Amino acid sequence: MQEDLKIIDLVVELLDARLPLSSRNPDIDEMARGKPRIILLNKADLADPDVNRAWQDYFQDRYGSCLLIDSRKRNTFRNLPGLIREACKEKTERDRKRGIRNRPLKVMVAGIPNVGKSTFINSCAGRASAKTGNTPGVTRGKQWIKMDATILLLDTPGILWAKIDDQESARRLAVSGSVRDEVVNIEELALFFTDYLKTAYPGIMERQYGLNEEEDSHELLASLGRGRGCILKGGEVDLLKASNILIDDYRRGRIGRISLEKPENEEGS
Repeated sequence: MQEDLKIIDLVVELLDARLPLSSRNPDIDEMARGKPRIILLNKADLADPDVNRAWQDYFQDRYGSCLLIDSRKRNTFRNLPGLIREACKEKTERDRKRGIRNRPLKVMVAGIPNVGKSTFINSCAGRASAKTGNTPGVTRGKQWIKMDATILLLDTPGILWAKIDDQESARRLAVSGSVRDEVVNIEELALFFTDYLKTAYPGIMERQYGLNEEEDSHELLASLGRGRGCILKGGEVDLLKASNILIDDYRRGRIGRISLEKPENEEGS
């Protein structure tokens, strides 16, 4: 990325609207220092609408341009080419004075695994130019994609930073699907998520699953498992299967539009 940034005019950074701060690679701030930046809060259709608006204000205050998007729907970012050209107008004017005309703007699309970069690229190009998937690590190499006659997009593999020190952020990333399920304890993750739902979205477990939220999170998960028929031989609840159901329901938006973090709860916001 550091090598590519030498020839890049602007960085489009995709974040997960459900957890914008946790889904930011802090290394990008340092590497892209001095480059114009546009923030795209992807998967906004899965996040709490009120929290979306608060996050949009948060990033607009810091970067000037922030869009709420669903990367599968191009109409949600139809204003992006205009924002890119506006952000790069000084560079375009410098080129014009040097006699350089019609040079495409080179834009890097950056973000962590499974944030929706390749889906976004394909929507921009109007064709399946980039591989997509619902698990991290689908994009393995970099490729240039033509957005229009004036803009080239550089798709890059999703990169997590070397060490995630904030365990709360690590759990949010795992709940969202940005960390491979094979390297996390799904039952612990489901208990963390259940605790969060009870605090941040009280009543949602009762509405969605008919559960009594006065129970502790372990019993809530067991009740969910019994209700979904997750029973092992001997009548014991299969907590792993129940945990997978809860996490999968969240990732697919079946529980409702839920944000995993809010600006007012984040230090420095």
